[in-house]
Amino acid sequence: MEEKTGEGGLVITKLDDLLNWARLTALWPMGFGLACCAIEMMGAYSSGYDIDRFGVIPRASPRQSDVMIVAGTVTFKMADRVRRLYEQMPEPRYVISMGSCSNCGGPYWEHGYHVVKGVDRIIPVDVYVPGCPPRPEALIGGFLKLQEIIRKETIRAPRAVQALMAKRQLSKEQEAALRV
Repeated sequence: MEEKTGEGGLVITKLDDLLNWARLTALWPMGFGLACCAIEMMGAYSSGYDIDRFGVIPRASPRQSDVMIVAGTVTFKMADRVRRLYEQMPEPRYVISMGSCSNCGGPYWEHGYHVVKGVDRIIPVDVYVPGCPPRPEALIGGFLKLQEIIRKETIRAPRAVQALMAKRQLSKEQEAALRV
């Protein structure tokens, strides 16, 4: 019988590193598109680019997704629905804004009254992917950038709590303004 010594298989790491590794290797974006950028997003999901190897698997439900890709023109009529989908996603949740239309309104906001001048006016955006429409490689680059952001997160400062505190502070300031 052979004795094994020094091969206990013990790994020591921080809880933040373990959770962040689990999050960044299993990103589940919500599968919906608003305009022509959605075609490029679907191209990134195809076998030619094989975005599954990064752990990116599209989901059909916002309650199972942790990444929202806003791909295309956001109109004021659609803005409420985008916000509602974002609010249905569990924490931690991330947003990738894909294309000039979702980043800043694109070529439509200047001549139309119906286009939002950037999805960041509705929901917080983590990564912007430029282009009109951006190629699938650019979306993959956006996912890599999002993975870098997730790698640096800590569980001591959850984003949901920060958002609630900011909202509470804003409502206190509004109350003070009304009293004056």
